[in-house]
Amino acid sequence: MVAAPGLAHGQAIDLFVERTAMMAADGRCGLFAPEVSQALAAGAAQARGTALRAGVSADKLKAAERDARGRVARVACRSPDMTVTAERVRNAFDGYTRLARMTYPGDFAAWKADRIPSYKVRWRLAQEARFGRDRMTFGLIGSEDAGTLMAVARFADGAEPYGARLVTRDTIRTWGPYLDRYYGGPTSALPLTRRVPPASAQTGYMAQTRTQANPELLADDMKSGWAFRFPAGAIGRLSSLDPREAVVVEFLFAGGTRRAYVEVGDFAAGRAFLTAGSPKPAAPARVALQEPRSARGR
Repeated sequence: MVAAPGLAHGQAIDLFVERTAMMAADGRCGLFAPEVSQALAAGAAQARGTALRAGVSADKLKAAERDARGRVARVACRSPDMTVTAERVRNAFDGYTRLARMTYPGDFAAWKADRIPSYKVRWRLAQEARFGRDRMTFGLIGSEDAGTLMAVARFADGAEPYGARLVTRDTIRTWGPYLDRYYGGPTSALPLTRRVPPASAQTGYMAQTRTQANPELLADDMKSGWAFRFPAGAIGRLSSLDPREAVVVEFLFAGGTRRAYVEVGDFAAGRAFLTAGSPKPAAPARVALQEPRSARGR
């Protein structure tokens, strides 16, 4: 239930099928509390991404999902098999609720998720990117939630961009990802620059604000940076993309454009992890209280 990074080809499919089947069973039978349902969704998304990056075709995963949903539809909600499996999921989730942070590795970059409660605005789901001598942190920020999509960048030459634009695949006008010269198999050797659709299949989101970055959002070795906030609709678009794809953050200057590439990876799984509730602390150890010496023998 907890993690799927580094899983072998077959293991990822098995996990995806199991989690998809239990999501379908939950939808039909109401097996789990909302937190468990959200954990299942995060786990299924992560297993799907791992399988796709390992070279499993999207068609094969869709067929496996249809088969899993068909099989579970024939199982009675109160059957022993359903009861035992649901209890196993709940037990697994007991450990999941105690996780405060997760790392979702990709082919080139990782998403780092953090759901520790805080009164300060901080990165909740973030990926680091370097482009030339410049660097960027991109992802979701928030205090108690993670509802703002942000890019924070530092430019080595001190240049000041006047704006920024997030470029993604237009999922309405396209059927699937553009993976340049990709003929199946693992995507580990395919650069992010070759995972972006042509201009005719792109859509963009202009940053709504440009400000000096909050110190809480700067890396330890950064003294300053520019922060750009993107529309809320871009979050849903990122979640809908294939985990093998890349998106581009274009920083706009009077003299040209600088581009930073972001691996979509397990963005959807990380986002689901954040919405699965705050981590629950482990139960405190019970300590036997010793009677004061002065009270003994009375």
